[in-house]
Amino acid sequence: METYIEHARAKVNLSLKVLGKRADGFHAIETRMAPISLADRLILTPAESYSLVCDKVGVPVDESNLVTRAVRIFQRETGAACAYRVELEKHVPHGAGLGGGSGDAAAVLRAMNHLEATGVEVAQLAEWAAEIGSDVPFFVYDSVCDCTGRGEIVEAVEWPHQLDALLLKPDFGVDTPGAYKAWLGSEAICGIRYEAQELEWGRMVNDLERPVFAKHRFLAEVKMWLLGQPEVAAAMMSGSGSTMIAILKDANAAEALAGRAKQALDPSLWTAQVVIG
Repeated sequence: METYIEHARAKVNLSLKVLGKRADGFHAIETRMAPISLADRLILTPAESYSLVCDKVGVPVDESNLVTRAVRIFQRETGAACAYRVELEKHVPHGAGLGGGSGDAAAVLRAMNHLEATGVEVAQLAEWAAEIGSDVPFFVYDSVCDCTGRGEIVEAVEWPHQLDALLLKPDFGVDTPGAYKAWLGSEAICGIRYEAQELEWGRMVNDLERPVFAKHRFLAEVKMWLLGQPEVAAAMMSGSGSTMIAILKDANAAEALAGRAKQALDPSLWTAQVVIG
């Protein structure tokens, strides 16, 4: 084998309900997460020992990287050598709430399980993945899932849909722990729509919009602008942000909508047309 490629698809939250704070300090949630067509890429090449490189300047490639943390767990649990040079190609933006690093960690678990022929069940990989982060188990499944607990309890669901969407992200991120901390006492901004949006495939609602919009008013403005566009069937923040999702009535409308959004809202907006599901 010369090289093996594993794709690490990003995610969006199609719904997110915050149920309250748990005794361990985390918040209990109910969320439906879905993979999207935007993905990082991991290229694995046999080597004398494990190593990690990345094409993105500023991404750490030491033991703190989630990819390396995942490999160390896999080595510990299976005894496999995992002697590969892993090249990480980053396409998912940092601080977007799209789960880029978590997806990379899950992808390398799947890749090592295949390459080392260890035959570990997906549920077991997900259990190991929970040690890395609350959303990493979801990425192991690489399918639409309902997640509960702090996000680590994952159940794959039948979801025979593919949604065309435009993602929009400003040049700032959102502090996820801060968003959860501010959830309980947060108040709605007058004129901003927070209610659930009912669609033929399900319901879109995000309880973190209230605290995040209170701190980042621009994201509320983006949502309301999107809801006013004729091409948009629904719009919502994904997870804790700062990415906003616009569900499109027609995939062909994405380019024009992105152009108008940059003109009307912020010329530096990052945008990406994706398929959800």
